[in-house]
Amino acid sequence: MISDALYMQRALELADFGRGKVSPNPMVGCVIVHEDRIIGEGYHQHYGQAHAEVNAVNSVKNQDLLAEATIYVTLEPCAHFGKTPPCANLLVENKVKRVVIAAFDSNPLVGGKGIQILKDAGIDVQTGLLEKEARFQNKRFFTQIEKKRPYVILKWAQSADGYVARQDYSSKWISNASSRQLVHKWRAEEDAIMVGKNTAKYDNPALNVRDWVGKNPLRIVIDSKLELSPTLKLFDEAVPTICFNTLKAEIRGTLEFVRLSPDFQIVDILEELHQRQIQSVIIEGGSYLLNRFLASELWDEARVFTSRNKFGSGIAAPIPPAPVSETIEILEDTLRIYHHV
Repeated sequence: MISDALYMQRALELADFGRGKVSPNPMVGCVIVHEDRIIGEGYHQHYGQAHAEVNAVNSVKNQDLLAEATIYVTLEPCAHFGKTPPCANLLVENKVKRVVIAAFDSNPLVGGKGIQILKDAGIDVQTGLLEKEARFQNKRFFTQIEKKRPYVILKWAQSADGYVARQDYSSKWISNASSRQLVHKWRAEEDAIMVGKNTAKYDNPALNVRDWVGKNPLRIVIDSKLELSPTLKLFDEAVPTICFNTLKAEIRGTLEFVRLSPDFQIVDILEELHQRQIQSVIIEGGSYLLNRFLASELWDEARVFTSRNKFGSGIAAPIPPAPVSETIEILEDTLRIYHHV
């Protein structure tokens, strides 16, 4: 007999297909099993569209089997009307026999209500199976709900001797082409991407997805005194962009200037992004901005590429105050991933 854990693992695999497509909703996968055979599968594919449970139930050819089936779902079924009706009610309507849930949904709109609906209907409910894995998969969602801010990923490339740029701020290219393609994949998976004034000025980045297939993230630049040239790629209005500054609030096409107080802190920016339902943001530099996030301890993950090239001197790379969680070799580059505990 196949164990519950293996079916839940399959549900987690399905959930991951929604990565980069469902924010600000969580990624959710669902597997329906009858007499040790999978009869239905589904996952949340796009924000605003059907949830995992709906897609899984609709995939079952013989709906009569649902009354004797077990539902494996990676997150507590929703209990509220949003873009779609409550999934908990759907499972009750179909009189399913048993529901196994990986993670409790800490969204106040759900927060145990989905589980209670199922139990009140006499459905056998089990919770907490592979909960750690499910929460890690949806770390962006849980950070947004529980910490009231986006999940923050710090990313930079550094030379072998620990510099992110030369003295003149030039840095192209430290990492290799494969590493840069991976960065574009990451961009497609997150809601927003942010740089500081010097990175915008000296690198003139487009901050879009070119070497991968996926959506462009919201672009964010911090330019306190509005000193950057309007001819930079960040201001071309090709992609929705926010410029945080202390001088003006204005909207021009897809470009928005958001005014902050003169003594703004990193937390003020994250609070503004949270209000806009931005679930995750990649900070791509420069060194000053990255260090501000590190110093404020408002970061969750750091992804650091180290090349074999040496600069001899230049602008020093930040030092993550955490042990390495994972090391990956990408041709001649080394990628180290850190998690902020």
